[in-house]
Amino acid sequence: MDHVITTERRPIKLWLNDIEDGALTQAKNLANLPFIFKHIALMPDCHQGYGMPIGGVMATKDVIVPNAVGVDIGCGVMAVKTNLVHRNVTSGKLRQVLAKVRQLVPVGFEKHGAGRTSQLVSKMSREYLAGGVVEREWANATRSLGTLGGGNHFIEIQAGDDGYVYLMIHSGSRNLGFQVARHYNDIAIALNKKWFSIVPKEHELAFLPLDSAKGYEYIDAMRYCVEYAAMNRRFIMVGVKKAMSSIFDKVEFDDPIDVAHNYAAMENHFGQNVMIHRKGAIRARGGELGLIPGSQGTSSYIVEGKGCKDSFESCSHGAGRRMSRTQARRELDLAGEKKRLDNAGVIHSVREKKDLDEAVGAYKDIEVVMANQADLVRVLVELKPLAVIKG
Repeated sequence: MDHVITTERRPIKLWLNDIEDGALTQAKNLANLPFIFKHIALMPDCHQGYGMPIGGVMATKDVIVPNAVGVDIGCGVMAVKTNLVHRNVTSGKLRQVLAKVRQLVPVGFEKHGAGRTSQLVSKMSREYLAGGVVEREWANATRSLGTLGGGNHFIEIQAGDDGYVYLMIHSGSRNLGFQVARHYNDIAIALNKKWFSIVPKEHELAFLPLDSAKGYEYIDAMRYCVEYAAMNRRFIMVGVKKAMSSIFDKVEFDDPIDVAHNYAAMENHFGQNVMIHRKGAIRARGGELGLIPGSQGTSSYIVEGKGCKDSFESCSHGAGRRMSRTQARRELDLAGEKKRLDNAGVIHSVREKKDLDEAVGAYKDIEVVMANQADLVRVLVELKPLAVIKG
């Protein structure tokens, strides 16, 4: 931990010393909420979000805050180790894999032509949430299973410092999570206004009581989106594995590591059951495996949690932005960012000015982020990017 702010109703514990003003203001808003338990924890990748800073962890008593989970509910990262030795993998072969992946996995706003079903569909049927936002978005959601999406979502082929090739995917619940988040945040705003809530509307932190009908509904829908997002990553990985197998002979794949970084869950901390909101943070219990991706030109990490109590057993979910998308497009040098990636030998996705929002320069230094959370996780494998597809 870097330092603690004690000027607000509850302390704010920070694992960084370079927090931007907007994110700090949001953290202070959180720390002054009446239902906060113990303190607010800010991970080293923290930056300004919507209502709650990304890279924030918050524990609450008796309520849940939709904007403290975010709009891409269940968004997370999956990684799979292969039996391929990366020194034997050529750039030509990697380009062939990327071309095949693009044929199998829709990116950006693209979807599959027909809906997909899975065990998830039968386990959490439409009747379970009949008449709700999930039911309304059902057809679109089935077509979006196995699609990458846009923004900072990616498919990456990586070289592990153990000598092997890894596959990594970052994606979430697509439009389904967005619709659920917006729907229940609007309900929370209306109810908070009706109750004359002391939570200021401009803080964008409207809440739902855990023992209310709408609180139950949101928790069910949120959990569904978390499972849907995990299933989405599994479907994407199927496509990536097919692409790898079509180019490389006798390729084998280990079991996946999969972690979510936008969700809320009831957990026991400091002797009490509380609702932990992780917005851009992953769980890092003692001995638990985690994934912390960098930007498309820097290292990612497989880590083992240390179970730090002060962070509510959490750690960062990535490098974290140091620039907004608009600022990155305006200020970063396109030729310089491309050269940085080319010099690193990365087959990358930076082509035009519009791509600069996902350039290396738009993100914090992942090595600094990892150094700042040495008390939260232990690095098991460092993964360097070889080839990247961005949404």
